[in-house]
Amino acid sequence: MQNQPYVDLEAIAWAAMDHYGFIPEFPPSVVREVGSLDTDIALDTLDSCRDLRSLPWSSIDNHDSMDLDQIEACEVGAGGEINVRVAIADVDVRVPKGSWTDRHASHNGTSVYTGVETFPMLPDRLSAGATSLLPGQDRMAVVIGYTVLPDGSVKPGEIYRAIVTNHAKLVYEEVGDWLEGIAPIPGMVAEMPGLAEQLLLQHEAAMRMKRRRTEQGALALETIEAEPVMADGRVSGLAIQQQNRARCLIEEFMVAANGSVTAFLKGAGLPMIHRVVRTPKNWEGIVREAAERGETLPASPDAEALTLFLIRQKAADPERFPDLSLTVVKLMGAGEYVAFQPGDTPIGHFALAVTNYTHGTAPNRRYVDVVIQRLIKSVLNGEHYPPYTPEELDGLALHLTDREKASQKVERFVRKAAAAVLLRDRMGDTFEAFVTGASEKGTYVRLIDPPAEGRVIQGEHGLRVGQRVRVRLTATDPYRGFIDFERIR
Repeated sequence: MQNQPYVDLEAIAWAAMDHYGFIPEFPPSVVREVGSLDTDIALDTLDSCRDLRSLPWSSIDNHDSMDLDQIEACEVGAGGEINVRVAIADVDVRVPKGSWTDRHASHNGTSVYTGVETFPMLPDRLSAGATSLLPGQDRMAVVIGYTVLPDGSVKPGEIYRAIVTNHAKLVYEEVGDWLEGIAPIPGMVAEMPGLAEQLLLQHEAAMRMKRRRTEQGALALETIEAEPVMADGRVSGLAIQQQNRARCLIEEFMVAANGSVTAFLKGAGLPMIHRVVRTPKNWEGIVREAAERGETLPASPDAEALTLFLIRQKAADPERFPDLSLTVVKLMGAGEYVAFQPGDTPIGHFALAVTNYTHGTAPNRRYVDVVIQRLIKSVLNGEHYPPYTPEELDGLALHLTDREKASQKVERFVRKAAAAVLLRDRMGDTFEAFVTGASEKGTYVRLIDPPAEGRVIQGEHGLRVGQRVRVRLTATDPYRGFIDFERIR
């Protein structure tokens, strides 16, 4: 690669943001507005908020994450119950509806993580500062309480405002390896009195909920997402984010918290936005995948039967299970946001095996979560009218679904650009791959190693999603996000 011309991946990321309708740079109106904010907490707000700073709050996130949206704390309840509190950063208190910052966040709809450069939805002074639940800082939060019963079912509890303090910023990989028994206890966990016991209790609650959701048909998917590894502005490899028990813990806690939020808003008779995954658009393709592996799925979509099939496949072939997971994801179709009015029949989330679900636990990163937070606070504040009309929620659901899809396109394009840079010295090499897309728009494969995705431009006829193939690299173009292959068998 030393003889190859330099490729400016940051410029590619900025161009991709612009191409897909994002505003990658904060306009002067937002910079001025955020710069003038008083970020100190007035302690007289304790009159209307609970003071929960002494609870054993901690966060688990990526090692380099600064936009911390949630922290967790548990305690043992009666009869084997585990009482859970999830504190969500109060973004709305710093970003009022209709402000310049709010309008910009609404337009972009989400933070975009390209691996080369991050484009935050909110300026760093907020998302990595005043509205981030950083360790050792007193922060305003909306606390979601629920109880995990011994059988893994969840009983929604109170939702209220509080002042909280994160006492430990932990990392997925370190906590996950410890929980799985393959690494020693992380130093911070060992040093802080009671933190190990707290995390083990959280893990127990998460495992209960996971078992329960699996029994009800939650899909046991484990896809590979390869992010570019950068060194001195150059791509040095593609890193795969591995699922582990710490990631599972946070996922289960957020699923339960979001379910509790929908129950809260439903009880208040408020409209809201649901996060849904409809019945798979290509169930026949999923049935065919199972048949090729010697298994039979029902003719009609059945989440429980599918998840049992996935569990068996993971046990039988763990190394190739992410390939199958990605195939199933492609055949299922994308998630979306849908406005929900009181009295409507919920669509549900097929992949999570939940009926009433939203996104309300990441307001620093997703605008829909800010909307949900404002709806919650309108109830807590006793407001007579919700902050959004049904018509506004309809428009937001459509817009934010579009923005999520656009963000995925940006991230995918930049990943392909980085992979094109990584592979450009390997022209003519052959690779094992599997088909990730096959339609009139083109046929695409993902390599097994490195996990890069590209288009088959020769010999693509007759290929189908999930099929294993061998391909030869024929061309790369980082600036167009092209990686081209020909099928050789």
